[in-house]
Amino acid sequence: MLSVVNDDGTAANGSSPIDEIVRDGARRMLAAALEAEIDSYIAELAAQRDDVGRRLVVRNGCHQPRKVTTAAGVVEVKAPRVNDKRLDEAMGERKRFSSAILPPWCRKSPKISEVLPLLYLHGLSSGDFVPALEQFLGSPAGLSPATVTRLTQQWQTDHATFMDRDLADVDYVYVWADGIHLKVRLEEARACVLVLIGGRTDGSKELVALKDGYRESTESWADLMRDCARRGMRAPVLAVGDGALGFWNALAEVLPETREQRCWVHKTANVLGSMPKTAQPGAKKAIQDIYNAEDRDHAEAAVKTFAKLYGAKFPKAVKKITEDEPELLAFYDFPAEHWIHLRTTNPIESTFSTVRLRTKVTRGADSRTAALSMVFKLVEAARQRWRAVNAPHLVALVRAGARLEGGQLVERPDDRLRAEAA
Repeated sequence: MLSVVNDDGTAANGSSPIDEIVRDGARRMLAAALEAEIDSYIAELAAQRDDVGRRLVVRNGCHQPRKVTTAAGVVEVKAPRVNDKRLDEAMGERKRFSSAILPPWCRKSPKISEVLPLLYLHGLSSGDFVPALEQFLGSPAGLSPATVTRLTQQWQTDHATFMDRDLADVDYVYVWADGIHLKVRLEEARACVLVLIGGRTDGSKELVALKDGYRESTESWADLMRDCARRGMRAPVLAVGDGALGFWNALAEVLPETREQRCWVHKTANVLGSMPKTAQPGAKKAIQDIYNAEDRDHAEAAVKTFAKLYGAKFPKAVKKITEDEPELLAFYDFPAEHWIHLRTTNPIESTFSTVRLRTKVTRGADSRTAALSMVFKLVEAARQRWRAVNAPHLVALVRAGARLEGGQLVERPDDRLRAEAA
């Protein structure tokens, strides 16, 4: 069939032939995937039959068509239906098939739900979502202001549930802490988002807590950590953070057994900021020689070298390192494979890099709660891309108090005796 195409490549109705082809391909692929899922489900249960030999699980036509918003646009789907006559003995009800590809409640892909809070954080109001995304997705389906409002309410519920969950069953051996100043719908001009990310015994990283605070004050951090302790969080072995005194004072008050590690990225920026630009390249290289040293002894020697080179002209800059030397070099007492993770707060910084300092100040009702829930959903989505701790099997040994020298595990004498006896 012939169609009129404008000079810019769009059809008479404003749609692009390329986009239409992509959407049609997405619809066909989704339909094929759903058919394959149903066929596999029925084939696995083909042997289950009733008393007269009839199958208990069979095809039963299709559900009513529905539109699903995806990254390729809005596609119409007719999901196949299953007649499952098996009984769940525990519940006393018939079993039901639920598609892992397209759940019954699904009206938009997770990627679309990830885009909405990002747009909101950048200041786009809920009434602007339809005109902003309709051209891209080919349809306004699922993008009405009411839909966005329901989403934000759900995000707020999800965040509240997250911040009240039980932490007794998880063990965070390492934690990274930072206060992020995003300037997004926070009521206080000096408010920030307090973030805790934990490293579990299996080496994975996950968000521990996310809450607003006032200028990273001691009381704000202490309130957050007391809440985590109340919910059963065990004291981490090591905490990594910048030089903000509020966090460290709160840590000493609430979790005094946790060791401290200062972030080298923040410390480097702080030291170089107190030196003239002409001296910064050489000083930066000397600082890198400290945290990239092969062990603690070489790192301590590098600190002395730095003090010797710059102490006479820039005593304040040198003092910033020498007065925090134990906390800056704490990571050397842990497995060498973990050093790259423990000397900076990069897990937090990299997560917020896409929105930090790029979001605009916006105003709106219920702004504080809405902003925190938006940030929470963004972090939750970003978690899929977080890098696990190297050599994860060593994390549990750190919690067990394994002895290390030069970043290497040292076998204890009683362990050797047991091994020889065995």
